[in-house]
Amino acid sequence: MTEDVEKAGSDATLPARRRADILRLAQQLGQITVTDMSARFDVSLDTIRRDLDILAEQGLVSRIHGGALPSSSMATADTPFDLRMKSHHAAKTRIGQAAAELIADGETLLVNGGTTTLAFAAALEMRRRLTIVTNNLGLPPVVPPAAILNLYLLGGEIRTGAQVTVGPVGFVGTGAIAADTAVIGVGGVDATGFWTSHLSEATMMAAMIEAARRTIVLADSRKFGRHAFAKVASLERVFALVTDTPPPSDIQAALEAAGTLLIVAPDDGEADAG
Repeated sequence: MTEDVEKAGSDATLPARRRADILRLAQQLGQITVTDMSARFDVSLDTIRRDLDILAEQGLVSRIHGGALPSSSMATADTPFDLRMKSHHAAKTRIGQAAAELIADGETLLVNGGTTTLAFAAALEMRRRLTIVTNNLGLPPVVPPAAILNLYLLGGEIRTGAQVTVGPVGFVGTGAIAADTAVIGVGGVDATGFWTSHLSEATMMAAMIEAARRTIVLADSRKFGRHAFAKVASLERVFALVTDTPPPSDIQAALEAAGTLLIVAPDDGEADAG
């Protein structure tokens, strides 16, 4: 944290100036709390809440419980799918390849929506006799045919913008299903767990995790510190997090305490485990 950030509130006495400094802090720190801002600017908690509400109305921050995020940092599943496909493509490819190495022949997989899970599916060319159950509409065309024994698409409401179905994790006439591994892409990762921006998707992702013997979460480094609307799972529920760069120290410490394996797939292609 830079010195100018530490002293941000020293002369910010006017409301407009204070809100401008609050926005600058949110952009620099990635996340701010009402309590911290109240102390920095020496004003009441209610004053800071009103400031954040005004900034949120202007679309400059996204309000979360107890604070706010800069709007650019809020995890959202509403980003156009084709833009997300192009974004951070090399990192997602490395993550997908590293995650595919964790899968054994003959496994049954539950795979959710998202572009990073598509990279995972495309990297399964060396696997055989896999059964994949997914709500990801983009997965069937990209998964290598030689890897597949059976491929099932979960039913439900089709969300065309995200290229997923949203519904129960199961099939009519058979009810609940069981899997070896759930491979889950998320919208945010912090020291408390994994997040997404839609409650219906969070419910479905949680059901996938519950139905699997183990869970592998895929998240590129832009997801670190992002806190979205709905929590998917705590860190303890996940076997491994696969990412492209080491996460911040607080997240690393929380992963270690939770017993969650951290696998980093860096630019040189040699994944480091920690």
